Amino acid sequence: MKTFITCSLLAVATGVATIGFTTAASAEVSVETAFIFNTFSFLFHGVLVMWMAAGFSMLEAGLVRSKNTTMQLTKNIALYSIAGLMYWAVGYNLMYMDVASWIGTPMPWSAADVLEGEKAFLNDDGDPSYSGASDWFFQMVFVATAASIVSGTLAERIKLLPFLIFTAVLTGVLYPIQGSWTWGGGWLSEMGFSDFAGSTIVHSVGGWAALTGAIILGARKGKYSADGSVNPMPGANLPLATLGTFVLWMGWFGFNGGSQLALGSAADVSAIAIVYVNTNLAAAAGVVVAMILTQLMFKKMDLTLVLNGAIGGLVAITAGPDLQQHAYAIIIGGIGGALVVIAVPLIDKLKIDDVVGAISAHLVCGIWGTLAVGIFGSGAIVTQFIGIVAIGAFVFITSLIVWLILKATIGIRVDEEAEMAGLDTSELGMEAYPEFGRGS
Repeated sequence: MKTFITCSLLAVATGVATIGFTTAASAEVSVETAFIFNTFSFLFHGVLVMWMAAGFSMLEAGLVRSKNTTMQLTKNIALYSIAGLMYWAVGYNLMYMDVASWIGTPMPWSAADVLEGEKAFLNDDGDPSYSGASDWFFQMVFVATAASIVSGTLAERIKLLPFLIFTAVLTGVLYPIQGSWTWGGGWLSEMGFSDFAGSTIVHSVGGWAALTGAIILGARKGKYSADGSVNPMPGANLPLATLGTFVLWMGWFGFNGGSQLALGSAADVSAIAIVYVNTNLAAAAGVVVAMILTQLMFKKMDLTLVLNGAIGGLVAITAGPDLQQHAYAIIIGGIGGALVVIAVPLIDKLKIDDVVGAISAHLVCGIWGTLAVGIFGSGAIVTQFIGIVAIGAFVFITSLIVWLILKATIGIRVDEEAEMAGLDTSELGMEAYPEFGRGS
């Protein structure tokens, strides 16, 4: 027995020594192995991004008043589902199939269309690729994120049906068209516009759609006084909002890390690790800066702004988390946190009612993060600006048209009595906390 163990240990030691001497020669994996790892990266990181849907649900449920909680939860699970169906039916191919500068081909996506190519590829000696189905899944969870941004801004006064119709148009048509301009190889990509994981393509798009909706929808009753003062309407569950923020933070590692689009080499793994570190540093900087600023501006730290500081830092770094200088990530994320603290009261002064602060965190910080790519390294500032303006103008104008059509046809806002009672009972007939105040 001892002899067997000794021989085994010697064999292991010999193997380790051999590996030590041959690492450089054997580091490259086979084409099929790279295919497997790349596909796994899309699927694993896609699951993390899908988990962000839970984060948005918890954040919004915590920042609205208790009488509107069920409505927010319903909207979030519905928008994720609608986004998935619409992106399958038309969105993915509109964004990626045969893009002719401005738009792709509007037709359903099918795994059968790419399966034969994948089979042929596995026997090829070319560069490693990935499963087309895994790519579809990863891209789908991104479009759901854009729709979630709209949900929080328009909370507590929008009808469910028009919101869901707008979600279908946004995820099936508007998001894919502008996405094709860069990620689909369209005209912005040809110009050199850079947005690694979507500060503009995902987050600002959701922010522009939310802004147009908030303008058309109007503010909640009692939010703004005649003299212009703002009446706070605090959320019902800050522990839930904090949990939601941590879930989003975790999901963001998939959002940014998976956007490396490969895991088939040591270089890709190293790049993903850098993206993870930069993502975390930016979020942490956003939190700390928001804490300091709220203390200086309001004499007390504001938890809701601190939570949005984290999100602002995450949104800001999303355009360029692949930059290797970690100090840049801290600067970009810290400025994102500062912008949130400044933008939230500024938007209130304009009497634009954003219930969860999503316009500040996603639109404002998305613009900043995209510009930061030009400032700190991998893109031209003029090209970045052109991309921001082009995408912003397209989404703002088209969203405005959709909201106005919905308002003129089926209406988008509940009546005053329903708003006062809460959307849980008026729209859904179901309260989130039915036992409260009933002696049960």
